Amino acid sequence: MKADIIEDKGAILQSDNKTYAIAPHIPGGFVDVSTFKRLVDVAERYGASALKLTSGQRIAIIGISEEDLDPIWKDLEMSIGYAIGLCVRMVKFCPGTTYCRHGKQDAMGLGLKLDKLYHGYRLPAKFKIGVAGCEYGCTAPLVKEVGLRGKPEGWTLTVGGTCGAKPRFGDVIAEGLTDADAEAAVARVIRFFEAGEGGKKVRLGRVIDKMGLDAFKKAVSS
Repeated sequence: MKADIIEDKGAILQSDNKTYAIAPHIPGGFVDVSTFKRLVDVAERYGASALKLTSGQRIAIIGISEEDLDPIWKDLEMSIGYAIGLCVRMVKFCPGTTYCRHGKQDAMGLGLKLDKLYHGYRLPAKFKIGVAGCEYGCTAPLVKEVGLRGKPEGWTLTVGGTCGAKPRFGDVIAEGLTDADAEAAVARVIRFFEAGEGGKKVRLGRVIDKMGLDAFKKAVSS
């Protein structure tokens, strides 16, 4: 019987119970032409069933055999996108002021920093980060464990958001943050969560609801 998940290869068993899907890491969904061509070439070479643009800003390769997983990763020359496991699954960010006319803050710059620091970072439960350069919130920061929304005066930080069967909007804990302030605040939130206050597989929003927002804000204030 095949494993549902092969975590060290980033592979998820598909509905046919025979083939797997993988999702190479593409920070923010921004990919250069040569990497995109290589990804398509590899998918074709190994007879993939489909390519899918995912909600995590990745391109999943679907319908590949287990014995092809190692050679595919070797040929891709890309790292695993952590769509599975107890870790920071994504740092989702928009074009911000780099490309978007609505951008108020540099979402790409801050998003890339946070991605480099935390993508795949092991934690007691799955954890998602969303960075949006304006209040339109195209990366859905309000339903991420950590959400940052850009305003003219700086970043607004929300915590404890989640989507799924029991959605929860994140709570605002800081406003008017600089890039450096935002990065430091995210680090404090992650350090707190890493300590395992809520236990294994307990999402951050549930931890906040249990301890109270004021107590949480005090715990991550310094």
